[in-house]
Amino acid sequence: MTLAAPVPRRRPRRENPFTAWAFLLPAVAYVVVFFGYPLVANLVMSTQDYTVKSFYTGEAPFVGLADYAAVLTAPLFSTAVLNTVLFTAGSLVFQFGIGLALAVFFAGRFLGSALLRSLLLLPWLLPLVVSGAVWRWMFDQDHGVLNAGLRLIGVGAVPWLSSTTWALPAVILTNIWIGIPFNLVILHGGLRAIPASLHEAAALDGAGAWQRFRYVTWPLLRPVTGIVLMLGLVYTIKVFDVIMVVTGGGPADATQTLTTWSYRLSFHDFAFGQGAAVGNLLILVATAFGLLYLRSAKASLAEAAA
Repeated sequence: MTLAAPVPRRRPRRENPFTAWAFLLPAVAYVVVFFGYPLVANLVMSTQDYTVKSFYTGEAPFVGLADYAAVLTAPLFSTAVLNTVLFTAGSLVFQFGIGLALAVFFAGRFLGSALLRSLLLLPWLLPLVVSGAVWRWMFDQDHGVLNAGLRLIGVGAVPWLSSTTWALPAVILTNIWIGIPFNLVILHGGLRAIPASLHEAAALDGAGAWQRFRYVTWPLLRPVTGIVLMLGLVYTIKVFDVIMVVTGGGPADATQTLTTWSYRLSFHDFAFGQGAAVGNLLILVATAFGLLYLRSAKASLAEAAA
């Protein structure tokens, strides 16, 4: 009887911290170069009297919070804030509402649902400049397809882009059309993740379609809903391309938001410090909403674990 040779024990592998940093370094470098540096540079610029002359001389006198004071006391500030709130709220409500309705509709499988759902993604896939140009043509008072449809039903032409009353609803409508596919995709994925057995059990207990949605679907969809609304808010509050292509902030500043005003201050009035200040205010607002969302999500997780 021969004894088997003892198996040599492997030495435990030592963790090399340099290996971990080697994998982490590219991501850190990307964040620092493309996010950290522009953010710091914008913050510094908002405390300087930065003009066109500064590009040549490199001189930008420090003015402290004077740019912020000039922005907050400007006559256009209240208009830009109000337009930003109306544009964001109007876009979010209808994007989410229509996206949710479509997601519930496509949750039931039927012939051609995949193809139709793919076609509805088209507004999301098109470049924003293209979408804005198409809607600008559709809003044309004399030759636009919207006013042509209104004339067919006996309604007069609407001056979508030349009226201070209709210009803001026009850009909101454009942004709603662009944002619906995003809400549809995320909410549809959330609905597919809900077990079908829960709906079957509720139906056996006598729950109708509305009761199943209210007491089964909606509570289980809340985490996905929070993500959709948060991402939609952060995206919508900084929308620039759509407004600039469709109305350019006009007429008479009727569609001037904080983003378009920041652009106007920087590249039309060449008040780069004030433009940077408006941009920083937008970042502050988006960060505040992000922190509120993280706090509510953390509270929801703690409540679920309790």
